[in-house]
Amino acid sequence: MTAPYILVLYYSRHGATADMARHIARGVEQSGMEARMRTVPAVSNDCEAVAPEVPTEGAMYASLDDLKNCAGLALGSPTRFGNMAAAMKYFLDGTSNLWLTGELVNKPAGVFTSTSSLHGGQESTLLSMMLPLLHHGMLICGLPYSEPALINTQSGGTPYGPSHVAGADSKRALDQDEISLCLALGKRLAQFAQQLETPRG
Repeated sequence: MTAPYILVLYYSRHGATADMARHIARGVEQSGMEARMRTVPAVSNDCEAVAPEVPTEGAMYASLDDLKNCAGLALGSPTRFGNMAAAMKYFLDGTSNLWLTGELVNKPAGVFTSTSSLHGGQESTLLSMMLPLLHHGMLICGLPYSEPALINTQSGGTPYGPSHVAGADSKRALDQDEISLCLALGKRLAQFAQQLETPRG
């Protein structure tokens, strides 16, 4: 039996969402749990998926077992017209078996996103990612206003989850408030998972 872990599952096109995932993973590990980082392949324009079995760089592709066996989930995607990216939606659409067996019920989950502009649909994207998690029976974990960065931020950051403003060229680095909120989500997920985790026979 493997040690409990938080799955940090994300899709990233230009690297900002991947950077957020790394900070969330740090927050998880600072709370004494393992963080397992995974990504999903891009959706192909062809009728058939053509992604390689192993990514050329970055995190491994997620499997349904990664999701099934996690103690908690951080789910991240860049914004696509106020919604999650198609690659993440495609992966989640393939989780029906986990829904049928209730594998994710009562596990904590949080969401995170990155956009090019300040009002580019961050909150609607976060909400769109919560919907399938609620259908799975997961316990949604946001960010409380006791986090000073949530009040002080001049860029990304919402009570629904961490967010980042990457700029029109997608090259703006995460600022300290955005990083703080990523760390906070990781810590909260780990703490809730530790409180909720019960031995499975």
